[in-house]
Amino acid sequence: MKLRLMMCFALVMIMAGISVWAEGQQELQKKETILKIGTPNEIKSANIFSDYYLGIFAHISNPPLMKMDEKGNLTGLTAEEFEVSEDNKIWTFIIRDNLFWSDGKKVTAEDVVFSVKYTGDHNPNARWIKDTLEKTEVLDGNRAVFHFNKPYTRLNLEFATYNIFPEHVWKNIQDPMKYLNAGLNIGFGPFIIEKIDLDAGTVIFSQNPFWAGEKPSLDGFEIHIYKNSDILSLALEKGDVDTYYKYASSYPYAGLQRLEKTGGFAFSETLNMGLVFLAFNLEKKPFSNPVFREAFSYIINYEELLKLDALGYGKKPNRGFVPPSMGGYMETQALKYDPEKALELFDKAGYTEDKRKDLTLSVLVRSDWNRVAELIQDYLSAVGIVSTVRSLDLNSWAAEKDNFNYDVTITRTTPWGMLMHAGWGTGYYDSRRSGRGVLHSVEDPEFLNLCDIVLGTTDKNRLSELGEEVQDYYARNLPGIPLYWNTIVIPYNKDFTGWKPDPLYGIYNLDTFVTLKKKNNN
Repeated sequence: MKLRLMMCFALVMIMAGISVWAEGQQELQKKETILKIGTPNEIKSANIFSDYYLGIFAHISNPPLMKMDEKGNLTGLTAEEFEVSEDNKIWTFIIRDNLFWSDGKKVTAEDVVFSVKYTGDHNPNARWIKDTLEKTEVLDGNRAVFHFNKPYTRLNLEFATYNIFPEHVWKNIQDPMKYLNAGLNIGFGPFIIEKIDLDAGTVIFSQNPFWAGEKPSLDGFEIHIYKNSDILSLALEKGDVDTYYKYASSYPYAGLQRLEKTGGFAFSETLNMGLVFLAFNLEKKPFSNPVFREAFSYIINYEELLKLDALGYGKKPNRGFVPPSMGGYMETQALKYDPEKALELFDKAGYTEDKRKDLTLSVLVRSDWNRVAELIQDYLSAVGIVSTVRSLDLNSWAAEKDNFNYDVTITRTTPWGMLMHAGWGTGYYDSRRSGRGVLHSVEDPEFLNLCDIVLGTTDKNRLSELGEEVQDYYARNLPGIPLYWNTIVIPYNKDFTGWKPDPLYGIYNLDTFVTLKKKNNN
């Protein structure tokens, strides 16, 4: 009897042990719900302040004041709401009350004011803040107030891009452009950056223990950086990563069919609000001559460019530059391939066949669009114009374009770039703007005045009219030529649901990471 009781007791203990082990395994399995994102966007330094792509990835850990929702509407993120004065010079952002840094300290309006001023003082791409911000205040504890020296109707859009930093950490960093921190970075989003390993090509995000919003289903996510899209495509096909992300870009069109055959991916398709375009050095002959620019527009075979570079995923463009996916789009004359018309206009501009032979145009291209540059070179050759192509990475290209060391340059706009400044792509052309992606090539008073009027106008009907005037200016003057309007196609693992792509950052946004769930994961 005694032996039987002992055996029963032992059996109970074993069963209890198995139950505890099973619960532990379930918990362990639950904790391993990690989304893996593959990207070709190169992170060059462990600096969330100055590194371009790391700064974008840090939007989840250090969210901006505003966001753009799935429908393209601007709404509060770190800010619950905002107010603006009648003259559009004073902006007040009411900061949410339930945000906490990952070290437990509360996020304050002081943090927000500090971050904006700090960014304007130290980041060359945000020089406009330093030039226009006159005064800041913190009122009623949670109201961050910004006084500008001129009207700024689109500040809510600008503030959808700049990260917020903890003052108690960053106030001690004297030169943030050179600051490096590969370890834990203090953030206040649902996930924070736990580790940056550039040797391994990974950025690890873990849950913020002090996040008070909707609890994410994911326990974390990882950014995996690949040197090129071919290697990344293989990683997707093998299941090493769950989705693809390249800022403001589509998955390579040539690889879509192979990926679809695996059966493990779904795809989202949206017409890009950004575009690939060609722009001119307007201060230098021959492109200072508007008739020459007009002639140039007719040598480009837009249908062929769309077919060969975008494999047909998109549309042929119009002269108004702005794609139909953008609010305020106006139908303008379609760009047309017509070599005979081009030759007629070249002659009219004073560049007859003999004079064209004497031209050697410098084509500066960002290396992502080498195929486009080759085609442009062929189109020039067909009308008797010699050209040389210089293909550079983004940083080298930026230095050359800032010094206007080109006749023609090929680059792209991003969705945010189309919206920034006075909207409709004006931030790329306005000569008063700075930044490594912008051309600041148009000094025409008509254009600059139009930008200023837009920035000082709040009436929606008037803004719509002004948007049409901007597109009409592009159509008449051709400071740049859109080469095609492309579709962004993004593959993602079917096991994950809850994707909420927005027009600014696609799938990489805070709403997605809060709502994303893995099937059969409780």
